Amino acid sequence: MNAVYEKLLTCYNSIKDKIPFEPKVALILGSGLGDYADGIEVVSTLSYHDIEGFPVSTVAGHKGQFVFGYVDKVPVVIMQGRVHYYEGYSMQDVVLPTRLMKLMGAKVLFLTNAAGSVNIEYEAGDFMMITDQISSLVPSPLIGQNLDELGPRFCDMSEVYDKDLQEILRTTAKDLQIRLREGVYIQLTGPAFETPAEVRMCRALGADAVGMSTTCEAVAANHMQMKICGISCISNLGCGILDQPLSHEEVGETAARVAPLFKKLITESIIRIGKTL
Repeated sequence: MNAVYEKLLTCYNSIKDKIPFEPKVALILGSGLGDYADGIEVVSTLSYHDIEGFPVSTVAGHKGQFVFGYVDKVPVVIMQGRVHYYEGYSMQDVVLPTRLMKLMGAKVLFLTNAAGSVNIEYEAGDFMMITDQISSLVPSPLIGQNLDELGPRFCDMSEVYDKDLQEILRTTAKDLQIRLREGVYIQLTGPAFETPAEVRMCRALGADAVGMSTTCEAVAANHMQMKICGISCISNLGCGILDQPLSHEEVGETAARVAPLFKKLITESIIRIGKTL
């Protein structure tokens, strides 16, 4: 058996009896957004430390656990704390949680992150629906022997972010009177923030927001035929746009400031997505 798939099954078999239900939606919470899970109807939690062979997040502010619960009547599994490539894990380990949530039964992957803007029209605190992505600057999680049990060797990437889910996010934001920008997200490795020249490069490539996560998880989910949607919280303007240094604290402060709007948008979007499943 493929070693990567064997590790995935080991993780799943170590927790399958602890999963309280089959989730429909898998939600990954980005930096500064982890408190969202505290406001849902929680059924149970599962620490990453209690999953055999599971990679554990080392980033401050990431709680490191799965939360199982209901958003209205929609069964969800929420990742409070994701694993990043810059923490030193292999890309296979970085996407292992995404693959594990698919094995749990999730059909939709809802990605969130805190991102820097490379679009000069954006403002800190904006939300951006991800309509497409650029993942070419980080290693693909599909490199190596294909996991035939999960998906095809060469998977189509023409519609990574599901058009129907995009429309749900779009109409939800409109109904809630929340400004929702739309754009392309690009992932770099991190952990250093981008230089002004790198921000200009990202803009030239067609990106609107940049971060250190998300696209690799979307690639893995797309490989498994999951439906995907995503929202970036624009935590800061990219280096060189404003004459000030960047910090992780700024990311957390911005996410905390817009948290009430974020919770409204995510909650209503999941309720509407649940009605389609």
